[in-house]
Amino acid sequence: MGEYSKALSSYERSLEIFKIALPPNHPDFAQPYNNIGMVYDKMGEYSKALSSYERSLEIQKIALPSNHPNWAGPYNNIGMVYDKMGEYSKALSSLEISLENLKIALPPNHPLLATSYNNIGLVYYHMGEYSKAVSSYERSLEIRKIALPPNHPDFAQFYNNIAVVYDNMGKYSKALSSLERSLEIQKMALPSNHPDLAASYNNIASVCDKMGEYSKALSSYERSLEIQKIALPPNHPNWASSYNNIASVYSHMGEYSKALSSYEKSLEILKIALPPNHPLLATSYNNIGLVYYHMGEYSKALSLYERSLEIRKIALPPNHPGLATSCNSIGMVYYHMGEYSKALSWLERSLEILRKSVSSTHPDLVLVKIIIENLRNRF
Repeated sequence: MGEYSKALSSYERSLEIFKIALPPNHPDFAQPYNNIGMVYDKMGEYSKALSSYERSLEIQKIALPSNHPNWAGPYNNIGMVYDKMGEYSKALSSLEISLENLKIALPPNHPLLATSYNNIGLVYYHMGEYSKAVSSYERSLEIRKIALPPNHPDFAQFYNNIAVVYDNMGKYSKALSSLERSLEIQKMALPSNHPDLAASYNNIASVCDKMGEYSKALSSYERSLEIQKIALPPNHPNWASSYNNIASVYSHMGEYSKALSSYEKSLEILKIALPPNHPLLATSYNNIGLVYYHMGEYSKALSLYERSLEIRKIALPPNHPGLATSCNSIGMVYYHMGEYSKALSWLERSLEILRKSVSSTHPDLVLVKIIIENLRNRF
């Protein structure tokens, strides 16, 4: 943050000098406003970034002819800020204007067009319009294939972007294919224990887990962890994430003792790395509780679920869905212990929170209502 403040001060001083030396709306003003916008963007002050980018664009519109290629830059920057602000229709509008300017000014396979298609794809992804996102990402990739040599390191990110969309569409085999291509390229470009390889193995494992290919998922998660142990200091929080992922696969495989061991390693690292009431600790206690629940050790599960709830009460707002999850978990343990009145009480608390935090058609809310209704009818 300190460096951003220095950069901002320098750019603003430059702008003041320009204001003294140049007439208003001189073309040279566009660059300082753009630079100031970039710093605000990196600082996360998106409204100020937007204001500076828009001022840069205004100056260029006065100084340059219609649809000049220099307009594309500010429109792109404005679009990406709107994306970060969650105003996706405005983001899309600006990015499409930027793309049209580039199409007029540049040859059809210029790398800047690839960047423009990629940015549009990102916005469609955030909007949940996955087919359009894939289409834009693939157009970007086509251009890069013409402009760059085969196996250029940049391709890894493009294949990864496409994979993320396919993953969200539930097209896991296509996602896996893109992730494996991304990994192949990274292996050529990066040292064998580079952290980016750990991330790729993790992504592959996640998709394999969803496909029910647990052995392959486990192998990839373990390779990711091996790299992290070499690349990162002992007990780095990323180790905890890897142990958690490995435990999750073991749980899906029904190997609960192995799952328990990995979850407990994850928890011990988080205890060292995080403050005592961090939400991730609550998740970790919940995960361990779930394994004991599957093992039929309900007293241990209950104790862990209650610890998870204690942390969430401190760390989260009163109607956060995470609290409903804890209440539901406790209720289900009491149900299996045969303490039906306690089960009903906790499930009703879960339902009360969900009614305040999610839509009436949310699957979690619908499921809790069904369980409560069954409990009331049965007992």
